[in-house]
Amino acid sequence: MSAALVALVGNPNSGKSSLFNALTGLRQKVANYPGATVDRRTGTLAGDKSLSLIDLPGSYSLTPHSPDEALTRDILTGTFKAQKRPDALICVVDATNLAQHLKFVLELKNLDLPIVVALNMTDLAAREQIEIDTDKLSDGLGLPVVETVAVRRKGLDTLTGRVAEALRRRDTADGNNAGGNNTADTASGTLSPMGAGGAGERDIAAALKDRQRDARIIAAAATLNTGIGHKATRIIDDILLHRVAGPAILFGLLFLIFQAVYSWGEAPTGWLEGGIARLQLWLAAILPDGALLSLLNDGVLAGVGSVVVFLPQIIILFTFILLLESSGYMARAAFLMDRLMSAVGLNGRAFLPLLSSFACAIPGIMAARAIADPKDRLTTILIAPLMTCSARLPVYTLVIAAFIPNTPVAGGWLGLQGVVMFALYITGIVSALAVAYVLRRTVAKGAPHPFLLEMPKYQMPDPRYILTGLYEKTRIFLRRAGTIILLSMIVLWLLASFPAPPAGAEGPAIGYSLAGMIGQGLSVIFAPIGFNWEISVALVPGMAAREVAVAALGTVYSLQGGEDAIAAGLVSLLQGAWSLPTAFSFLAWYVFAPQCLSTLAVTRRETNSWRWPLFMAGYLFALAYLAAFLTYRISSALMA
Repeated sequence: MSAALVALVGNPNSGKSSLFNALTGLRQKVANYPGATVDRRTGTLAGDKSLSLIDLPGSYSLTPHSPDEALTRDILTGTFKAQKRPDALICVVDATNLAQHLKFVLELKNLDLPIVVALNMTDLAAREQIEIDTDKLSDGLGLPVVETVAVRRKGLDTLTGRVAEALRRRDTADGNNAGGNNTADTASGTLSPMGAGGAGERDIAAALKDRQRDARIIAAAATLNTGIGHKATRIIDDILLHRVAGPAILFGLLFLIFQAVYSWGEAPTGWLEGGIARLQLWLAAILPDGALLSLLNDGVLAGVGSVVVFLPQIIILFTFILLLESSGYMARAAFLMDRLMSAVGLNGRAFLPLLSSFACAIPGIMAARAIADPKDRLTTILIAPLMTCSARLPVYTLVIAAFIPNTPVAGGWLGLQGVVMFALYITGIVSALAVAYVLRRTVAKGAPHPFLLEMPKYQMPDPRYILTGLYEKTRIFLRRAGTIILLSMIVLWLLASFPAPPAGAEGPAIGYSLAGMIGQGLSVIFAPIGFNWEISVALVPGMAAREVAVAALGTVYSLQGGEDAIAAGLVSLLQGAWSLPTAFSFLAWYVFAPQCLSTLAVTRRETNSWRWPLFMAGYLFALAYLAAFLTYRISSALMA
């Protein structure tokens, strides 16, 4: 007998995925739905192979407003042929926001599937002094209700027991009704793609209004004490969402974050640099001159090490991002940005994917699935690479450390390096908004849509969530350093080491290598923007990932300088090799240049066309070249 399929459904931010993880443990896998760009997470119940679980995308309604919600609707109604219709549902409800989440539960009842309600986050509700009578809630819904705390595995045995009981009752009912129509199959045929049996928009609106009323009545009857959380949230929001104070606080926070990235990360970065330099000198002392020593020192350590040393800054940046996310402030930031984004034809919902792009454009592009309007979604995807992702951080940090003195400014409260870093991030944001303005009036033309967002309550960040997030970000960064960057540097080292220079040749040997020839050829294109051949050749492996360009510069300059280069470090080498206009031009280039093949590949997958990734690459390279050209020419003229 095959395992019964149980789907976890619920509103976003209900703790549904945490409950899925708790139920399945390590017995889960992630893949893509055939014909869709939405991830599919499936698994079996830990210790019980009779139940197979599937985690469906978060939804507010069976009337979809995004591709994620459409997929959930199609699976639940049995119209998505690539996935079996679930046999039962676990509907996850946030105990701290009961009335909002019950609307979806009442709608799901129309599917005629066995449903068990998981009243999740009851620990947070207790902390906020919210009291809910689960018996009254169960009576009001006509469904079994189980209190759960996913992160502490509370109530899981009771929950799965109720699911098994609901399935047995269904099987008994089907057996008694042998020869008749299966009620679940009948339901799958009566629910239209719009959510209710071919009903018109007026009927759908009326049904929604009725569900909202019923949800409020049931929640009010089951809630014995509304608690203190909502009141505290309103008081804080009066300040943080103020028309004037709110944006000022938001930009102030961002400014302080980038100051901290520099000031707090300076010391540990220096420790890593010193450790890599000592390791290089140690290898030089124990190994004879030759290909092996050059590969290890000039290829691996000078290349990969040039990127790894910036891990402290990346950890600091992600710590702040995770703190803001887990505290509930990020939704407020989206709300504050809505007015600014509406001026360029987008709305605040695009802010969250764009914010994700500060970590990496790839999850930012994938997060755009939650945007309902196709034109808004396309515009968000196309401008996501303009957000300053973490891969740019090593580039910015390297050049700023080499050419921008950390002179105290603003009465000594701020450092000039942090101010420049903040300016680069702001330049990326402003550029993205400007490009969005153009796109929404040309290739992505369409009417603007209103912005609706559920505001979570404020809460203390969970240290386990922060540490887990930092571990994942660090692991991903080091994995890239040990795979993509390492492989790229080995290939670059080979190109930079062979062929050997002819007898009697003058100058560094790398100038006669394949890499040197490639760089000299490309320098004709990049000379007008101030790039030398070393920069030109570094841009080629940098197509794999932006930070690879830093590793490539480390390898190229290390091969030219021997032990002197090892002792000096890449920052000192750039100070002697580049002019200040070249440094400014390089920064301007990296504000715009896509230079990440993975981003283009994900754009192809999300748009289901090569037209848009090619368009993205074309306009970004054009902007990068123009920005670098103007920066180099203007700064050269000012310094003449």
